[in-house]
This record gives sequence, C-alpha cells and structure tokens, in this order.
Amino acid sequence: MSLPDGTNVAWLDRKSGIVTVLLPEHEAAAREALAIYLPATQKPAPSPMAAADDLALNQPGQALRQKLAEVSPGRIALIVARLLRRKTEADSWRKGLAGERDIGRELARLTRSGWRVLHSIPLPREVDIDHLLIGPGGVFSINTKHHRDASVWVGDDSVKVNHGQARPYVRKARHEALRAGRAITRRCGFAVEVQPALVFVGAKRVDVVPTLHDVRVIRGKEVAALGPLSGALKPEEVELIYTAARDRRTWVEA
Repeated sequence: MSLPDGTNVAWLDRKSGIVTVLLPEHEAAAREALAIYLPATQKPAPSPMAAADDLALNQPGQALRQKLAEVSPGRIALIVARLLRRKTEADSWRKGLAGERDIGRELARLTRSGWRVLHSIPLPREVDIDHLLIGPGGVFSINTKHHRDASVWVGDDSVKVNHGQARPYVRKARHEALRAGRAITRRCGFAVEVQPALVFVGAKRVDVVPTLHDVRVIRGKEVAALGPLSGALKPEEVELIYTAARDRRTWVEA
C-alpha cells in the first residue's frame, strides 16, 4: 500500500498474514485497506512489535554482555586468577565484546550511505548473528573474530590462527547467512539472499585461499569498503528487509 506520491505505507505477507507498517500514522487505514486480501478464515495480523522485540535497540556485543554477566568470576576469584596469571572464561568473552564494539563503530559509519545495521540477532539454540548489514549492496551476515596481532589463514571451510588448530569459522559464517536468508525470506514474502562475511579485528596478517568465493573476508578497518556497493536493493526494499529483520519474532524459527 502506498500514498498518492508513491511513498510506501505498509505491505502484506499473504502467506503469514503479517502486515508490516512503515508509517505508523497511517496504520489504521493501511490495515483496513489490506484486510480484503486476507483469507476469510484469517484474523488481522498482530499489533506492531513491542519494544522488547525491537532488535534495533541492541548494542554491538549485546549477547556477549549478557554472557559476561553470567560467567564473570567474583572479586576474590578474579584477584586469584590475576595473581596466578590465569585466564578466566570471562576474558574470552570480554575480548570478543571489544571486537564487536570496534566493528559496530565501523558499521555505524555506513548508515550515512543508506545502510541499516542490526547487532546481536538471537537465533534458536543459543546462537546469535554478530551484525546484520542491509543496504544498497545487499544483505550481509557479519561474524566478527578478534585476534590481536595474529597471523590468520582462511581456507575454504576453516581458519587457522598463528598456524594453530583449524577452527570452523567459514562453515559457521555460511550457515548463519543461510539461516538468516531463510528467516527474512519467510517474513518478507520475497527471496532475500544474505551474504556471509568474516571480519577479523586486530590481526596483523590475513591470508585467504584464492578458491574461497562465497564468504567475504575483511579486516576490521576495511568494513568501510562495503559502503560503496550498490545495485542490489532499492531503498524501499532496504526498509522492508530492515523492518522484518529488526523484529525478534522473525528469528524464532530461523
């Protein structure tokens, strides 16, 4: 549904019956106009999302903040760990949080170029997408890895840090993007491709095998290179996808 000047007001996913309202001041008229397209047995769509369901309110590293609150040792245990120079579980989460904050700041710069950003999108089975970038160049699911001063080798399916044990970062990035694409497509009612990206924060060297084509590998400060990408989505499509993606209910069955 649009205004006479072509401004989009709302759209209806006929399969799910969900009405997404872009201009709240026209909500009542939009729902009344779109109701005729619903099956006779279908009730009107639920009311707009509550604040608790609005993922646009999430800060970078929101999920890690919650994890830190759960695993942080008490004051005495922390002092003992520091005296013995032992790392705690919280140290690992704290390092990840610093990386996600860094990338969150870099992604925020892209909003002036028509991009939308979401952080810490919760998926079932205690998984979350670090960042989701939506804009003229498409939709990107971004997995952030913080490896300060490390040498990183990226293969077709895994990653090695400082020549260590293989880590399944590439496979996980692909899987998260696939889940994201399915969830957003189901909510929007049209096909939405989500491209996986791995962003390495603080690494001194990142080597990528030339056969890896479906996962973007980016150094932290190079995230800005995504800004000039264009031609994939129109502004109204960006807003529709962003509206769907920011609703926590979109991800319940991802």
